Amino acid sequence: MQSHDTLLASPLAGAAGRERLAARVEGMGREVPRPERVRILALLRDEERDLEAVRDAVSTRLMEVFKQTRGRGPFGLLYELNASHLLVQVTARLRRYTSSADPLDVLQEVFFNVHRYPHRFDSARDDAFRVWSAMIVRNTVLKHLRSQSRGGRQEVPFEDLSDQPSDSHPSPMQDAILAEDRERCAEVYVTYLSLYMTFYRMLGEREQRALHLVEVEGRSYREAAAELEIRLENLKMVIFRARRKIHRAMRRTFEGLPHDCRPAREPGCGTQARTSEPEQRS
Repeated sequence: MQSHDTLLASPLAGAAGRERLAARVEGMGREVPRPERVRILALLRDEERDLEAVRDAVSTRLMEVFKQTRGRGPFGLLYELNASHLLVQVTARLRRYTSSADPLDVLQEVFFNVHRYPHRFDSARDDAFRVWSAMIVRNTVLKHLRSQSRGGRQEVPFEDLSDQPSDSHPSPMQDAILAEDRERCAEVYVTYLSLYMTFYRMLGEREQRALHLVEVEGRSYREAAAELEIRLENLKMVIFRARRKIHRAMRRTFEGLPHDCRPAREPGCGTQARTSEPEQRS
């Protein structure tokens, strides 16, 4: 499926995942208060926990930090740790209802709701974020389905309907909180969008065109490959590498590091003949 290419690999992936994640947390400095930083590092060094248990516990602590500080660093790391995991849940629910919605669009809405409602999060249990985010996935998918079925053509199974009454008359305090959250979320979105466009323009012409065909025009990979006159496998690699460059550059920028985003060499230009051989074999 196309959408999986968009996501960054989890910071916990690989043999050195725990050490790499510990370095990320330590590098956040004041964004993560010292007591929480010590707590997270202790979780990462607990050899009795498997990676899933570590991800659950660290995600819970990062969500608690975001709840208290609204820091961008903790939220970004929370996204990296859980995006792939939550995408699987979103995809499964959409498939269950035979929905043609883009799972990545729904995933973005899931994280929008995570960002919007941190005051509803309770970190009492190590797996609190996993349980809470699963509920958000469920509610977000159902809301998305309802928005697409105003004419009543899409039915949602009764057992999946929320048993919580909808609050159609929020209090003035709730209105104020929601307005503030929307404003902050809009600021974060504009920042991310601006950075994305900055690094998108740094890509090579073929990389930009490939992303535009797939992400803006909604072309299938096969159609985009035909348009660019390259093999389907090569197109997938071009898009994967372009997305990875953008996300890596954005992450390094938020960490205060040089972005290191460079365009790929175009085929037939200098040394590109050598670098393109592995791509053709992939």
